[in-house]
Amino acid sequence: MGHLVRRSLCAMLLPMCLAGLSVTAQAADIPYPSPVPIEAPLAVTSPWSYRFIPYGWLVSMNGNQTVRGRTVKVDATFVDIVEKSDTLLALMGNFEARNGALALYADAVWTKIGLDGNTVRTRSLAPGVVGSLGAAADFSTQLAVVEVGAAYQVASAGALKFDILGGVRYWYQEADLSLDLVGTLNLAGLELIGGRAVAKSGAVDWVDPVIGARIRYDLAPGHELFVRGDIGGFGVGSKFSWQAIAGYGMEFGTYQGVTYSGVIGYRALGVDYAQGSGTRRYEFDMVLHGPVVGLSMKF
Repeated sequence: MGHLVRRSLCAMLLPMCLAGLSVTAQAADIPYPSPVPIEAPLAVTSPWSYRFIPYGWLVSMNGNQTVRGRTVKVDATFVDIVEKSDTLLALMGNFEARNGALALYADAVWTKIGLDGNTVRTRSLAPGVVGSLGAAADFSTQLAVVEVGAAYQVASAGALKFDILGGVRYWYQEADLSLDLVGTLNLAGLELIGGRAVAKSGAVDWVDPVIGARIRYDLAPGHELFVRGDIGGFGVGSKFSWQAIAGYGMEFGTYQGVTYSGVIGYRALGVDYAQGSGTRRYEFDMVLHGPVVGLSMKF
């Protein structure tokens, strides 16, 4: 009886085993799909480009400076400043970010200058200040000018491009006048130091709105001429301020994605600002001008 049961089970299982082997063989004949290649992500290119220009401005100064009601005329070339100033320091730089027709810019100048009486002459006293002015012995100033704004290209014709711009220009100054004492000198508002009377302005600052235009012309690939002019103040900060810049830039190499250019030009910056009266009178009516030499880095 057991023998018959075993034979019956074998008869039932054998067809099932054969069917399983057939399915396995058919599955082995089915090719596996090829793996899908993974593509590297595309590099994202920013629409913005950036330019940084540290530069030197060989400044000359011409104009009038009033501190504590005492006015002196300053007439100093860059050579005079280098020869006669024992505190000549300067930090200057320009930055621009451009996206198509739009550009955002910033410019900063900080300088500390000391001059002797050979380049400073007495002029007058402010209304309400009596007595003789005395000879100006020394003049020193610490000046910072920071400008931020935006420019937009409104027209182009081949190699010629025209931008309009607007922004604000921040001024900061501390000025000291050292005057020889005379018998009739009114000492109101002055400090006595040794045998001299010193007029100190303290920290004076103001902000001018600025509007202007710029022309850029590509002489050849990597060679650019540029001219910029602006006006500002309008009685908001100073009575009036203005600026004119002309220059030439020439590319001379690219290293690790940064394009280097040399920049030369000439810059003039003028301002007429006044506040207070009598012995509290402060006025800065000055033109700063001179050659500019810089290194442009574009990336």
